[in-house]
Amino acid sequence: MTSTEVDKAVPVVRLVVGSAGRGNRWLLLALATVFVFAGLATIALTRPAQGDVWLSFALWLACAIIATLILKLRLPTHDPLLLALPMFLSGWGLVVIEGLAPAFADRQALWLVISVAAMLAAACFSHLLRWLRSYRYSLLAAALLLLLATIALGQNPSGFEFAPRLWLSLGSFYFQPSELMKVILVAFMATYLAEQSAAFRAGSTTPGREMAASPRLLGPILLMWLLSMLILVWQRDLGTAMLFFIVFLLLLYLTSGDWRIIVGGVTLILVAGIAAYQLFDVVQLRVDIWLNPWLEADGRAYQIVQSLMAFAAGGIFGAGVGQGFPGYIPVVHSDFVFAAIAEEWGLLGVVGILSCLGVLAWRGLAIALTHPGAAFHKLLAGAITLTLLVQALMIMAGVLKLLPLTGVTLPFISYGGSSLLACHIMIGLLLRLSAGAR
Repeated sequence: MTSTEVDKAVPVVRLVVGSAGRGNRWLLLALATVFVFAGLATIALTRPAQGDVWLSFALWLACAIIATLILKLRLPTHDPLLLALPMFLSGWGLVVIEGLAPAFADRQALWLVISVAAMLAAACFSHLLRWLRSYRYSLLAAALLLLLATIALGQNPSGFEFAPRLWLSLGSFYFQPSELMKVILVAFMATYLAEQSAAFRAGSTTPGREMAASPRLLGPILLMWLLSMLILVWQRDLGTAMLFFIVFLLLLYLTSGDWRIIVGGVTLILVAGIAAYQLFDVVQLRVDIWLNPWLEADGRAYQIVQSLMAFAAGGIFGAGVGQGFPGYIPVVHSDFVFAAIAEEWGLLGVVGILSCLGVLAWRGLAIALTHPGAAFHKLLAGAITLTLLVQALMIMAGVLKLLPLTGVTLPFISYGGSSLLACHIMIGLLLRLSAGAR
């Protein structure tokens, strides 16, 4: 898109972004409440022994109402869809987890309370954006130390001997540092690219200058590639490694406009993928079952085969809330929650999830396009949106066997407190930015 096209598009996007009236926030909350209540009520009727269903609903409703009131008072010009959609998806996630793994639902509801509190703090604390920009190197160093601590002291709550050790524990409390690192890296990438954007643009428009060969451009790409490989090698965390590198690659391309970045990045991904396939059994397993899972449908590929069957069984309208057999899929409440939604809600549920994520991405990118502030604010909004979108696409494509499984969570829906917390913090930053863009 040329600068002239952008200038013409900005007033239109401003008008569309501003069209979500502030009075609609209560209507959006009411619609989400009806959906979550109906889902949990259905589970309570089909499984009357599950008495904690209403505790989850009470905590979710309290979070939604309190967040709406606080943001209405502190950030009256925020985009209400940026609150309504994550709360709706989080409530949908509670419904799914209550039906599939009720033992984890209370914990997820408590994590939701913590996550919404962190979201409100990120949205309402006026100096946070400045701090993220000013102390970016200190925060990055702290994140890397957490990563090293996870490599040395990491555990896995499942207790399996060969499972990836991606968590740090404090008693019975487990936290995944790579999720916090995701937020810090998003801010760091936005800061770095904002500082270098003028040089990138000058390099791409100056005749005779080969940007793709300059150390200023190659350096950060190779640094992120090496960081991704570090995560993959020591932690066997394929999903996080790919997510970090893909988001940075897209941001670098959006900043510079140089298509050679995409070519070079894809080449590095292919090289890393081939090397990882030869060196690591977990990568070889995921690629093999992606290419042909039917050879070992009752063995190593059991999980992905059951996921495909869940999609087929769901049809258009689904088997119903709490119905069907998505529980046959191992770890369905976390990695394969999208497959459970496909079986219980059918194609309509799948389209609903895609629509919510699509609207969320649209609002985030609209903020990146229309924000009147510095380049850092625009790039931060774009980085947050791309992180959430790429993460969602990676796991949805994985459970559909369109891509090898990566093990990342579906934002706001999958079970996982660390992921839920990181996603809500990013939404809090996006809410803060939306108030400046409107």
